[in-house]
Amino acid sequence: MAKDASAQTNNAALWAGMLCYVIWGIVPLAFQVMGRLDIGAWEILAHRTLWAVPTAFLFVILARQTPQLLQVLRQPRVMAWLTLSAAIIAVNWLVFIWAVNNGRVLETSLGYFINPLMAMAAGALIFRERIDAVGKGAIGLAAVGVTIQAIALGHLPIVSLTLAVTFCAYGVIRKRVAAEAQTGLFIECLILAVPGLVLIAWLERTGAGHFTTSQASALWLLACGPMTAIPLMLFSWAARRIPFSAMGFLQFIAPSMTFVMGVMQGERFTALRGVSFGFIWCGAAVFAYGAWRRSRLLRAAT
Repeated sequence: MAKDASAQTNNAALWAGMLCYVIWGIVPLAFQVMGRLDIGAWEILAHRTLWAVPTAFLFVILARQTPQLLQVLRQPRVMAWLTLSAAIIAVNWLVFIWAVNNGRVLETSLGYFINPLMAMAAGALIFRERIDAVGKGAIGLAAVGVTIQAIALGHLPIVSLTLAVTFCAYGVIRKRVAAEAQTGLFIECLILAVPGLVLIAWLERTGAGHFTTSQASALWLLACGPMTAIPLMLFSWAARRIPFSAMGFLQFIAPSMTFVMGVMQGERFTALRGVSFGFIWCGAAVFAYGAWRRSRLLRAAT
């Protein structure tokens, strides 16, 4: 009976992880709509943090985690870790919003293709998850792909590497911190909402804000709340229940969607960039094969 319950939890976590990445694959379109309304990345980020708070608090109530929330608020060490994870995810959000509204969707795609392989390396270094020869080959192929991308761009793919590093670091912290997904997410949003509210107030006071300029702008900015909180809650909940390397595997969903988006929107895609993505995709395929083989061996053993 316990094994059945554990299997059901793992399956639910797997579906939650898949859903969060599908949402993240669609979100760039919403940011681009806001960009066309002349809303800048900093303002979008501020509204993301502010309007995510009520959505995240609703999750805390539904999960009956109010007692845990009060307990976490009294633990300085846990609060310090959540403050760090909040700062890291804010950097990730800002870079991503800026990139998708400045013709760099393909660079965001590359970053999130790299991240699963970075997650595998982090899983080995931090969580002592074993990397076999297949995994090492996948990481090696990704490293070659990043090198070629740097040659194609004429500089390091800063956007791609920033997104990969920050999201990997966020996942590591959220897996280790002693707070459930809903509680941790609410506290992170609450921490970020303070500077977010200050920025929004300043923008509106100086006439540079867009929340009161039109109904469309207000609705899109309000939508940033659930658009931010829902996938992040799903990610945090799933990350605490399935192997970190498995979460990395699921992340191939979002960059595949954004890659298609970038190509369809006419971003420059040279032959050299194609070779770079080819190495990344080969690394992803090798990684997927390794994950499939390990799960098959595990099922056979049990």
